[in-house]
Amino acid sequence: MSTILFDKIIYGPIHSRRLGVSLGVNLFPADGKLCTFNCVYCECGFNEDHRTHTPLPRREEVKEQLVKKLDEMRASGLLPDVITFAGNGEPTLHPDFANIIDDTIAVRNQHCPSAKIAVLSNSTMLDREPVFEALCKVEDNIMKLDSILDSRIRQIDNPNKPGFCFDTLLRNLCRFKGNLIIQTMFLRGERDGIKLDNTTEEEITGWIDALKQIKPRQVMIYTVDRETPLKSLYKVSKPDLDAIAERARNEGFDVTVSY
Repeated sequence: MSTILFDKIIYGPIHSRRLGVSLGVNLFPADGKLCTFNCVYCECGFNEDHRTHTPLPRREEVKEQLVKKLDEMRASGLLPDVITFAGNGEPTLHPDFANIIDDTIAVRNQHCPSAKIAVLSNSTMLDREPVFEALCKVEDNIMKLDSILDSRIRQIDNPNKPGFCFDTLLRNLCRFKGNLIIQTMFLRGERDGIKLDNTTEEEITGWIDALKQIKPRQVMIYTVDRETPLKSLYKVSKPDLDAIAERARNEGFDVTVSY
């Protein structure tokens, strides 16, 4: 498959389907990935296929490279709409994540004050208080919620933590008191001969009930857009995705759809 691994600490800018002109921050080595999930749809491939023993970039390196890139962008007349933490894995896994967020806020304020800071997270590290507090400082906490069923979470997201479950996830997402964005990947297919579909009536009803408890200020839903490591996956149709979005909108949620 065409695996996408980011070979720089600061990459882009890219035109994101959901965020606009996005300058990416990758807190992991260029030769592999590090993640607490092993998602069947991850553009970076499966964890076991891309292990790395290279040290993580240091806090100072991240700041230095961010300043350098923003200076280059300013000289070219283009500044980002958003500085986005994503890259080759789960950004909140970096042991210096909280300090890196503080540095990024300071750099943003000086170099491109109109830009937002976003973190794309799989929500697994929210029980670490420094991580949670750091996320509360940025404009766009984009937290993953792919299913309300533990069995489906294991089937799609395949978390590394044995104790990771929907109840814990829901409790942690509610801690943001609405200051977050929920992102959900809807997809269909099969895995190991078992049907995979998180668009069933049970799951959509449960997903909307979870949104009512979380009270996110925005909901982003999307479907498969690139080649996936599990070959038996396919897109949810645009009419089906739009129907899910409409059900959430009818409950008062601001929903964006990327197809």
